[in-house]
Amino acid sequence: MGTAVHPASTTPAIWDAFSDVDAFVDEVLTELAAMAADGSRPTHSGPKLALTGAALRKAIMAIWCVCFCGMQWRAIGQLSGVPFGTLYTLFARWTRLGLWRRLLDRLRRTCRLACGDTAEPSAVVIDGRTCLSASSYFARGVDGGKKIRGIKIHLSVEKYGVPLAIDATPANVHDTKGIVPVLRQLAGRGFQGPAIGDLGYRGARLANAGEALGITIQPIARGRDGAFIPTEIAWVVERSFSWTSRYRRLNTIVERTEEHLVAFV
Repeated sequence: MGTAVHPASTTPAIWDAFSDVDAFVDEVLTELAAMAADGSRPTHSGPKLALTGAALRKAIMAIWCVCFCGMQWRAIGQLSGVPFGTLYTLFARWTRLGLWRRLLDRLRRTCRLACGDTAEPSAVVIDGRTCLSASSYFARGVDGGKKIRGIKIHLSVEKYGVPLAIDATPANVHDTKGIVPVLRQLAGRGFQGPAIGDLGYRGARLANAGEALGITIQPIARGRDGAFIPTEIAWVVERSFSWTSRYRRLNTIVERTEEHLVAFV
């Protein structure tokens, strides 16, 4: 008797990161050209010729692979054929010049305008996520509640989940203290309005700090009896953290500087 063979049913993934790589590379190249035009990207001056054309596209894709796949710089250098020192130098230089921040701000404005909203939000959602970190990270601590030794990423997002301000602290820093630099970033960009968070953001000290910056802290309950409750728009920050968790470089933190961690986020 023959054996019945049932082919496995395959369904397309709801999200495929590799399908967006070319679009990401195109946007980086567009922003680099804009930075060169407005003078925020100094012209290359050195003994080696700057990467251009296909080599530059390959370098940008390799930097993306470091974040998504969690690869080491030396490993991606071997696979891509671009020296790992060149890749790391490009990433560090573009981070210092603010390329990733410019890309993020343009993405947020384009997304909001396409959805029929104003370019800038009138309310934000704040939260923090504790991540394991390697001993090479510049500072880390122990989150007593989650029993994790590492760092904590503090994030503020608008209603579509696109980040507005990002900061990182050791995991033992309380949310009410770690979120203050994020509030300062928001105020520095002209945001004035409510910042919605969970009940961990209660307290007169944080409320006074927010009031001094023109930001109203609104702590609300997002759970009951251990179950998560999607209250108002407060749930969108949890989705944003789930987006970042898809990128292996952002699950176990190995960056040596806070600036590079924020750049990868």
